Amino acid sequence: MLRWLIGGGREPQGLAEKSSVQTIGEEQIQNPYTELLVLKGHQDIVRFLVQIDDCSWIFRSQIYYLKCTPFGSSFKPQCKVSWFASAGDDGIIFLWNAQTGEKLFELHGHTHKITAIAPFSSSDASEEKKHLILTASADRTVIVWDCTSGRQVQKVSCFHSTVKCLTVLQRLDVWLSGGSDLCVWNRKLDLLCKTSHLTDAGISALVELPKNCVAAAVGKELIIFRLITSDDGSEGWKVLEVKRLVDHQDYILSLVSVNDLTFVTGSHVGELIVWDALDWTKQASECNFWDSSVHPDVQPEIKLSQSPNETSVQHLTSDEECVFAAVGKGIYVYNLQMKRVIACQRTAHESSVLHIEKLPNRQLISCSEDGSVRIWELREKQQLPAEPVPTGFFNMWGFGRANKQANQAAKKMQENTPVYFLELVGDLIGHSSAVQMFLYFGELGLATCSADHLVILWKDGERESGLRSLTLFQKLAQNGDLQVKF
Repeated sequence: MLRWLIGGGREPQGLAEKSSVQTIGEEQIQNPYTELLVLKGHQDIVRFLVQIDDCSWIFRSQIYYLKCTPFGSSFKPQCKVSWFASAGDDGIIFLWNAQTGEKLFELHGHTHKITAIAPFSSSDASEEKKHLILTASADRTVIVWDCTSGRQVQKVSCFHSTVKCLTVLQRLDVWLSGGSDLCVWNRKLDLLCKTSHLTDAGISALVELPKNCVAAAVGKELIIFRLITSDDGSEGWKVLEVKRLVDHQDYILSLVSVNDLTFVTGSHVGELIVWDALDWTKQASECNFWDSSVHPDVQPEIKLSQSPNETSVQHLTSDEECVFAAVGKGIYVYNLQMKRVIACQRTAHESSVLHIEKLPNRQLISCSEDGSVRIWELREKQQLPAEPVPTGFFNMWGFGRANKQANQAAKKMQENTPVYFLELVGDLIGHSSAVQMFLYFGELGLATCSADHLVILWKDGERESGLRSLTLFQKLAQNGDLQVKF
């Protein structure tokens, strides 16, 4: 594990000087991530990161609250330890401490690359909570791991094809595997039910819907399945196909649930469809919604070229208000109520954006094939008041009167409609190859994984400095070297 201080560090190989994208200087005053920890161990591309839900302990004996230090009134040391797992093409799963970067466990059991990973914590309040993760591999197996011991709990090897996605339905206490068919499993790894063979391409993504339903992306189709328990109260389950949605013109690459009423899909050719999660009808369909000719009130930058590589919707995330889309090299903010793009950066990176997330504040983080990780802030643009219409020759003869009311209506709409833009506030340089995804841990920082075989923990430099100072004061106080005068 290496600790770097960001500033005068070397530029990773393979990252050319950015010319066609927005840049930011060395003084990144809004970027807190000024330290990083390099976590080594993987021998191939690291594709997955997953936080292990609530897998933490409070070390109360290690808290030493010094009222005599400058931190006494405002600085509160955080001693919660958060865990996360990383996995990739080497077939190995590593468990890490998100605070210190310590490698906790190295899990071996798969013989091919990992294709999916999901946390699966116990929901039974009557027994001690267990922290498990599920991993699927190209070796056509799924393994359940115990995070607290690092041991393999059980392996399932009955699949006829590679499992490409895993989804845990905590409310029903079951998990689903998606490949050439959809399988439903209980916590004991008993197969409860499965569909017939769907397609050789298999299920590429799953999302949970209300009323015990799930949506499965199968090529260009979106298939809605309903899980049904037996009437006699036994553990017998059925999975029924209830609807096929064939509105997409190309392969569905991304799926995201917005809330209990809405979910969104994106395809390889730039289609984005907003769906009703209860009756599965289209709420909005924007096959070319990136085009400024469709939305003339948005900046001209929104017009997107028609190359499939540049229009592919690689990843979606959302909050209650907007959907945030990684499309080609750009990132786009689509307002669900307005049903239009309200902000974008068409060339946010030099290569395709692979992952995007919305932070609790008005910030976004994106990562790309170009090896960069960038922080953006969604801001409202201050609009200048419209210039008054001059009273000249044409108005004197009445030629301008026909459009007067239309101009006033357009002006009023323009004044009432806020205009947003994405401003680059941070550029994290540390990886030398494509950054696959990242995890946000709040005040504990950010974790990224890459094709360079590395996992990097990005830390808030100011917070880390405060913690180091506090640790020093604690040691001095324990050794009796710190004398406090009142």
